[in-house]
Amino acid sequence: MPRRSLFSTAERESLLALPKAEDELIRYYMFNEADLSFINQHRGSANRLGFAVQLCYLRFPGIILGVDQTPFPPLLKLVADQLGVTVDTWNKYGQREKTRREHLAELQGWLILSPFGIAEYWQIVYQLAELAQQTDRGIVLAEALIDMLRNQSIILPAIDVIERVCSEALTRGTPLVYEALTAPLDDHHLHAIDNLLMIREGTKGSGLIWLRQPPGPPKPKHILAHLERLKTVHELSLPDGMEHCIHQNRLLKLAREGGQMTAQHLRDLEPLRRYATLMAVILDTRATLIDEVIDLHDRFIGAMFSKAKRHHADRFQESGKAINNKIRLYSCIGRALLEAKRSGHDPFAAIEAIIPWDVFSESIAEAEKLAQPEEFDFLSLIGERFNQLRRYTPTLLEALTMKSAQVASDLLSGIEVLKGMNERQARKVPDDAPTSFVRKRWKSLVQTESGLDRRFYELCVLSELKNSLRSGDIWVQGSRQFKDFEEYLLPASRFTVQREQKKLGLAVETDCESFLQNRISLLEQEMAIVEQLAKANELPDATITST
Repeated sequence: MPRRSLFSTAERESLLALPKAEDELIRYYMFNEADLSFINQHRGSANRLGFAVQLCYLRFPGIILGVDQTPFPPLLKLVADQLGVTVDTWNKYGQREKTRREHLAELQGWLILSPFGIAEYWQIVYQLAELAQQTDRGIVLAEALIDMLRNQSIILPAIDVIERVCSEALTRGTPLVYEALTAPLDDHHLHAIDNLLMIREGTKGSGLIWLRQPPGPPKPKHILAHLERLKTVHELSLPDGMEHCIHQNRLLKLAREGGQMTAQHLRDLEPLRRYATLMAVILDTRATLIDEVIDLHDRFIGAMFSKAKRHHADRFQESGKAINNKIRLYSCIGRALLEAKRSGHDPFAAIEAIIPWDVFSESIAEAEKLAQPEEFDFLSLIGERFNQLRRYTPTLLEALTMKSAQVASDLLSGIEVLKGMNERQARKVPDDAPTSFVRKRWKSLVQTESGLDRRFYELCVLSELKNSLRSGDIWVQGSRQFKDFEEYLLPASRFTVQREQKKLGLAVETDCESFLQNRISLLEQEMAIVEQLAKANELPDATITST
């Protein structure tokens, strides 16, 4: 059975492809005076052309042009034009195999290049094995391999050899990934992980299948069910920081592979791979559960606000006819009073002419009932669904480990106050509970004459928590979507080490003087090419005239 290729057809063609754009061809394959002097030391136009073409291929992409290979036509034409020969001259090159060998040996010495041998093979395999712990994509490994060889001035081997090196690196790197994921685990961890493959009591599937069930609609019972799954994962008591043991790309790939396997398939894997795969699945499941629980809570809170708004609007609409009647009545009374003032008549008599005095008194009482408070907000209606929220929020707050930026520190303190109250089963909010996060529209509901209102304080905290999670001011440990921004960056200790060792891998030189010197050198090199092209009147898209 043939070995599965690491590269697609397009990837194989792109790895050692020559540049096609005219400016790229000029950048890589325009000769300077030293090049031309070296090339012209060879007798015969065919030898000079063949030697120059081999020089170009060794410079970039860094390969040897095969005996049966034809040079890239745009490259051949550019070289032939520089040497003042025709393209057909190539057909006369290399009729003696010894000539090609001698030219290659001469070019290797002049360019200070070394061939790719067995020693380089194993050296690159060991170097790539570290990268293979971060990704199993063959093209990524191949590109890194090519960069390594170019930096070491080693001639690139054939694509098939590059593929074998990458395959060998993957073969060595994958067990290292498994070991990194399983090394912190002890026997009770392994036993608990194996139990997840057993049939869960009361169900027809394994514990792992139960953990990976979809969340369902945003209702308290579904949130509680998901929190129970999260609690089961927490009870495994996995060592802290397991999700950082290997690169996130490999962790996600391993989790996806494990997620597609049945419990029986997972049990049949050899132990190291089985435990590593299960660990990746569990870590991925934990992050998914946390994100889904937060999302369910977010949607439930959103539904509470939407229903309160609709209820508020419905109540106002129901009062609309009565309010309109009152407005029309008081408009008539107002005009009668204005007319009485203008004519000097008795204003009370003017009112009684429109409506009996006792009926007018009753209408005022009705108007007071219809009148809305000054804030005229729907938030007061949210408290009606507080008991539904309380069905799961104590468990939710206990299950999530949250941290915050300085701007949300008081809100996080408010969350801790609620957790403490839940633990003590206290009903009264402490007088010193933080309130700086309470917005103006909440104040009249939260801060009452008798102290902080328990219902609205908790509702306000949970509402602000929803907003802070979205903004990133509060993050949740173990979450994928709501994690600390710092987790996207290199750890400070690792950054310091890489900076000192100059292994940050940045696209630019980090030292200012070195950066400027490199740019000046590049500018001088490019200006020399432009000058040479200008002398030959071969500047692309430009013509030099005497006027």
